[in-house]
Amino acid sequence: MKAFVYHGPGEAAWEDVPDPDLEEPGDVVVRVDTTTICGTDLHILKGDVPDVRPGTVLGHEAVGEVVEAGGDVRSVRPGDRVLVSCVTACGRCRYCREAAYGQCLGGGGWILGHNINGTQAEFVRLPYADMSVHPLPGAITGEEAVLLSDILPTAYEVGVLNGRIGPGDTVVVVGAGPIGLAAIVTARLFSPGRIIAVDKAPARLETAKRLGADVVADAAEDPEQLVSELTDGLGADVVIEAVGVPETFEACTRMVRPGGHVANIGVHGRPVTLHLEQLWDRNLTLTTGLVDTFSTPTLLGMLTAGRLPASELVTHSFGLHDMEEAYDIFSRPADTGAMKVVLNRHQEPRAVEPVAGRPAAG
Repeated sequence: MKAFVYHGPGEAAWEDVPDPDLEEPGDVVVRVDTTTICGTDLHILKGDVPDVRPGTVLGHEAVGEVVEAGGDVRSVRPGDRVLVSCVTACGRCRYCREAAYGQCLGGGGWILGHNINGTQAEFVRLPYADMSVHPLPGAITGEEAVLLSDILPTAYEVGVLNGRIGPGDTVVVVGAGPIGLAAIVTARLFSPGRIIAVDKAPARLETAKRLGADVVADAAEDPEQLVSELTDGLGADVVIEAVGVPETFEACTRMVRPGGHVANIGVHGRPVTLHLEQLWDRNLTLTTGLVDTFSTPTLLGMLTAGRLPASELVTHSFGLHDMEEAYDIFSRPADTGAMKVVLNRHQEPRAVEPVAGRPAAG
């Protein structure tokens, strides 16, 4: 089969690899119909996640069809259309019993495209299938459903729920990329009084406004002062960090009110200074987290009912064999306007011009 294989920082390619096989009785093999690219994949390519070994197939989000199932699998069978969760759960360890699946001690957690081969491929093996894939109703498209693999549950759990957003709150979302936009969409479920989106890209701010932000702020034009003015000097009740760089994290701690919440979603590849000399007496709650995906069934129900505008997060669509072009487009959002890109098996491969320094996709 073909798959997108990581070969070290800055090096990856769409190439031939062996087909996956069942390795344990709880495994399934899924034919990938729809997948996508995550900001975490870009962090891996930059070298920010050094435990990803060269030779690993990247990707942790997919929708597809079960083509083979192990003897212990009970929830799905060959022919079923499923959503692949970005987090794998053994279902038996201490953390899984607490629904903290991201911290699974039994060989799960974030393993796809990290510790084992992932979903940016024609086929993928999925361990612990009964806990880690979800049957999909036929009315939901692959483009919509694949956003429930990662970004919507991540934004909802790590941003909105950890931040304890409530009715009437002033919420600031720093970073209006895909995960920040998903935080805006899911924050609205709790009727905040005001959502302020901060980013440096005008196109992203425009999208944030369309998806529910009440105020947008250019990151270069002192958003901290704007938040202060809008809250009469108090600060925001909840600030969500959705970028993953030291400067934005520190800005979040300056924009939150005493007694407020800072919910960090961003993947950080560099050390960040926590200014306790300024924050120790402000009664702040600071949360970090890897998504657990316990909310996926709830979000799936809301998506089925038309309560989540998931498809509005998608800006680009490619054939599965256009993986290298899709990465190029996704990695340059300031130039391309890319938010979330999806890749579909049913879309025909396209001939593309070579990108400098690497061969064309195909």
